Amino acid sequence: MNRVRTRFAPSPTGRMHVGNLRTALYAYLIAKHEEGDFMLRIEDTDQERFVEGALDIIYHTLAETGLVHDEGPDKDGGVGPYVQSERNASGLYLKYAKQLIEQGDAYYCFCDKERLETLKSSVSEDGGTQIVVYDKHCLGLSKEEVEENLKAGKPYVIRFNMPTEGTTTFVDDIYGEITVPNEELEDLILIKSDGYPTYNFANVVDDHLMGITHVVRGNEYLSSAPKYNKIYEAFGWEVPTYVHCPLITDENHKKLSKRCGHSSYEDLIDQGFITEAVVNYVALLGWCPAGNQEIFSLDELVKEFDYRHMSKSPAVFDIVKLKWMNGEYFKAMDEKRFYEMAKPYIQEVVSKDYDLQKIAALVRTRIEVFPDIREQIDFFQELPEYDPSMYCHKKMKTNEEKALEVLNEVLPLLEAQEDYSNDGLFNVLKGYVDEKGYKTGFVMWPVRTAVSGKQSTPGGATEIMEIIGKEESLRRIRAGIELLSR
Repeated sequence: MNRVRTRFAPSPTGRMHVGNLRTALYAYLIAKHEEGDFMLRIEDTDQERFVEGALDIIYHTLAETGLVHDEGPDKDGGVGPYVQSERNASGLYLKYAKQLIEQGDAYYCFCDKERLETLKSSVSEDGGTQIVVYDKHCLGLSKEEVEENLKAGKPYVIRFNMPTEGTTTFVDDIYGEITVPNEELEDLILIKSDGYPTYNFANVVDDHLMGITHVVRGNEYLSSAPKYNKIYEAFGWEVPTYVHCPLITDENHKKLSKRCGHSSYEDLIDQGFITEAVVNYVALLGWCPAGNQEIFSLDELVKEFDYRHMSKSPAVFDIVKLKWMNGEYFKAMDEKRFYEMAKPYIQEVVSKDYDLQKIAALVRTRIEVFPDIREQIDFFQELPEYDPSMYCHKKMKTNEEKALEVLNEVLPLLEAQEDYSNDGLFNVLKGYVDEKGYKTGFVMWPVRTAVSGKQSTPGGATEIMEIIGKEESLRRIRAGIELLSR
């Protein structure tokens, strides 16, 4: 009975938001850190928000990120079904709602839309949305009136009867003990007019029946915890451990939204981040490891994760920090795997018959996201137009006149050179450097400029020449000579 059991309970409403991914990750880490069970439950009680294909996104994202569930719709652990619409079809939630009615803890409400409109007296924090504060009108209906309305087929919801006096105290493992006046607790709807349970009620029933010990969710649900507790108390059920995660904001300290362009896992993958880096970074959005380590594999996170080290303060989603982390993953990545992932981006830019693996090797430690590749390697496809002033470099002590002299002198050496490997080319140019008594950069700078036409490149002169080959290298150097001779 002491086995830790957590759940990830997404709604199939579209792409997986970063906040949802963090909830799934933390629930997974809490369970696995304690050698417990991680469950997937699909919460589809809000049929109006259901998006076709969203279930596939949930399964795909969990599989890709390595958050393998022990139980779920596809893995029966004995407490299914794991899809709320399927559970509702058996009358499960209505049965428990009626039990609360019989106990006097809930009641039928037959108020129509017109009457509820008259109750809109409160305004939300954003100042724009009015909220219905229900006045318990139907609580006073006699048993006979209720029966008569039901018999007549009058639409209804079932509401929980919240106390109006005293206080309710609950404990969150992150935020501590919180007490709220009962007069602030509205009479929650348990069963909607369409016969489906509300998110709030279905959660309580399912978490109890499925043996969930730790409930992980965003802190926007913190204010709802006292209401959940009242339902648990009415049933005489044990309240689970609450773990409310801090808000995730953008760089402007506003709630991370779709408008920011990187609010979902799919957004980030589309933008050229890799899964391991995203998971690693998301783990740090609200949790601080004991030491200074920042790069963690999923297995390392399982060992290190202690949810009691989570922060109460909002976590800022810093795209610059994520890019840095992604770059670190590229540097540590196996070259073959990097090539396979980078290849489509390289092929977008380079259509010539070059060794793409060598191009990938050049950029692997020089990019932060895959789309960075395009700008770094475009010169391989075609020598860009460039200004001759690029040959001037104070540190290398070279200018246009000296660059022209170097190119004219190395051209016949490169024309005679048969070995166009990186080492072969470097040796012939190094021989020229030693013979003239120059510094290496004094020669390599103008040669690299000539073969790339760019101020900075992901490789040196000889690495570039090895890839583009003898004919193209000589063509570009001759073009450089012509440019400097004008």
